[in-house]
Amino acid sequence: MKQVLAALAISALALGSAAAGETPSKPGTKVYFINLKDGDFIKGPVKVLFGLSGMGVAPAGIAKEGTGHHHLFIDRPPFLEGAGGADEANMNIPADDQHKHFGGGQTETTLELAPGTHTLQMVLGDKDHIPHNPPVASEVITITVE
Repeated sequence: MKQVLAALAISALALGSAAAGETPSKPGTKVYFINLKDGDFIKGPVKVLFGLSGMGVAPAGIAKEGTGHHHLFIDRPPFLEGAGGADEANMNIPADDQHKHFGGGQTETTLELAPGTHTLQMVLGDKDHIPHNPPVASEVITITVE
């Protein structure tokens, strides 16, 4: 009986920790910039329209299969190539000046970026701000704000 209880306890712990990065994405899902492309020269403020195909948008905290919400990475290394490396796919996306959360289900924003060159990338996050499995991320684009 002790062995059965121990096995159940270990299983419960494993299930509790398995949630990170385990929300499945649908095959072929893409996030992309609707109104911006790599190399654009733009006058500020910068309006950004988020595109998503293959899945739907739902606010953070809502567990609905086949959905997620947008995160915008600004002026940082490409997703999975930053300080977190491959572990970044299993971690909550931080909320700071380089990681903007759109947990309300927003599909656009306006950014006040300083004049100069900036990189942008979108990453879809699940209800807990963790990238899907496999992750859904756009290409990194470089824009210049005039």
